[in-house]
Amino acid sequence: MSELITGIAELVTNDPDIGASDDGLGRLMDAAVLIDEGRIAWIGPAASAPLADVVTDVDGTAVIPGFVDSHTHLVFGGDRAAEFEARMAGEAYAAGGILSTVVATRAASDEELRQRLRHFVEELTAQGTTTFEVKSGYGLSVDDEARLVRLAAEVTDEVTFLGAHVMPAEYQERPDDYVDLVVGPMLAACAPFSRWIDVFCETGAFSVEQSRRILEAGRDAGLGLRLHASQLGPGDGVRLAVELDAASIDHGTYLTDADIDALAGSATVLTLLPGVEFSTRQPYPDARRLLDAGVTVALASDCNPGSSFTSSMAFCIAVAVREMGMTPAEALWAATAGGAAALRRSDVGRIVVGARADLVQLVAPSHVHLAYRPGVPLVGEVWKGGRRAR
Repeated sequence: MSELITGIAELVTNDPDIGASDDGLGRLMDAAVLIDEGRIAWIGPAASAPLADVVTDVDGTAVIPGFVDSHTHLVFGGDRAAEFEARMAGEAYAAGGILSTVVATRAASDEELRQRLRHFVEELTAQGTTTFEVKSGYGLSVDDEARLVRLAAEVTDEVTFLGAHVMPAEYQERPDDYVDLVVGPMLAACAPFSRWIDVFCETGAFSVEQSRRILEAGRDAGLGLRLHASQLGPGDGVRLAVELDAASIDHGTYLTDADIDALAGSATVLTLLPGVEFSTRQPYPDARRLLDAGVTVALASDCNPGSSFTSSMAFCIAVAVREMGMTPAEALWAATAGGAAALRRSDVGRIVVGARADLVQLVAPSHVHLAYRPGVPLVGEVWKGGRRAR
């Protein structure tokens, strides 16, 4: 059954060839969209809209592509509110807090983790996210990592195996043995449920040499590559990601000029995670510097219990505009088409003929209100694959 969405004051397509603006959003005013069989079948002026089985009038509001959140950690047990409270009182952020979540996650049953994961998916959808990635990384044993990616695969096709999150407590004195485990039995158990492999390449986590070994093993197993790097300080992770043609490098809080040059000349997306800097009081990356250099930038939530416990992409947009030097248009593109690029997807993050019909109605006349009205729930209707998702 076809559905025509009409009465759109501003339609953001993310096709730069559409519309007269030069901000890359491909905006159409007084527009309509036809959905048929889960795909975009037509876009254009409302006055020229074709007939449809169902007509929905959004009454002078904006419609944007569904958000694409390319970095989350949604399968976990426990809570780290006390850690957040201590950080707000002056304690420094470090990677070690992850181990407390590992303990809680190992102790949780599959059903407990499943119910919590489904709650997070509902939360994401209600806030306009229609495509999302989910990482493992809070099991750090063969059986626990395998069950985390299996549970994640129940809710998304974008599953990332992150057995190399931190060294588990039982391997602190035997790091090379743990890397052997990750590239051997753990990878074999997790690869069937995963599309990606990721490594936390950082002081206190995994070295560049260890990261290379893990990523190359994942690539040999048919997985795409992602990398956490340059979150806590500068390092060689960015250049490793570019060398291996990773789809994205995430965080990038501390980047050198050489890192930026490498990214600008590559197909690797830099995914910025403003919720992390907000929650850890680290310095915000300078997105203006990156964009002006020609780096492809995505925005994601990094929803996790320790360093960024938010699932709101609208919040991330507002912070990126206020603190990171992005325009509202650049931030919206990064949270939609940029996220799709970080997942190497061309069927989401855009409203163009043939794309998956993932759309979000904003209870506002334009996309600018996402940054202009921070904290206000502006998401109205959400369509995912052409179906009403809320």
